[in-house]
Amino acid sequence: MNVLAIACHPDDLEIGCGGTLAKYAALGAAVTMVHVANGDKGHKVIEPAELRLLRAQEAQASGALIGATVVSLDVPDLKVKSDEDELVRKLVAVIRRTKPDVIITHPPEDYMKDHMEVSKAVFDASFSATVPHYEADEPAPPDIKAAPIYYMDTLAGVGFLPTEYVDISDQIETKIRMNAAHESQIKWLYEHDGIDFLDFVRTVSKFRGLQCGVAYAEGFVQCRSWPRLTTARLLP
Repeated sequence: MNVLAIACHPDDLEIGCGGTLAKYAALGAAVTMVHVANGDKGHKVIEPAELRLLRAQEAQASGALIGATVVSLDVPDLKVKSDEDELVRKLVAVIRRTKPDVIITHPPEDYMKDHMEVSKAVFDASFSATVPHYEADEPAPPDIKAAPIYYMDTLAGVGFLPTEYVDISDQIETKIRMNAAHESQIKWLYEHDGIDFLDFVRTVSKFRGLQCGVAYAEGFVQCRSWPRLTTARLLP
């Protein structure tokens, strides 16, 4: 099974669906983690050029914990635009190369514009990738189809009501380690804002677990759009 997870910033996937990706990987799936923005403005002290490189290293370290392939599209923070052809072409190339059975991304509504722009761009690219004459760096495979899309949780679960859950009780510590790999963010939030973000992540996972009767869980909503609907259970 090929799993393609696309988020905005280098740590967004770990927060929203890290346990699910770890579960996929443990079951033998090929997991690709894509972050569109490079996270270069995610610190008050570290300059963007330095932070861009640091966050790329942290993303690779996180993905390595589950054997995932990590890809950066290297768009500067706050400059993600879903109607930019170059971004869609880059996403189309990744989709054609990985031929995903399922795509996970941000929901259409979230707490910041970059997240919502990624959601829109992924929706567009997932269909464009199937159009043979849409030009990108990867040609369209003859058997590629528009993959089902699942939207992961918003930050802190605000305004998001899951319709499907994944039990990540066995993967919660891996999820925490994946988030901890993003040291620049964890350390900054703790030292300067008093936020224990690892506890934050664990708490949201426990809350979702309470909703579905397990210790820890992650919540999702399926994109209800033709031709992405399926009768198959694609979440692990």
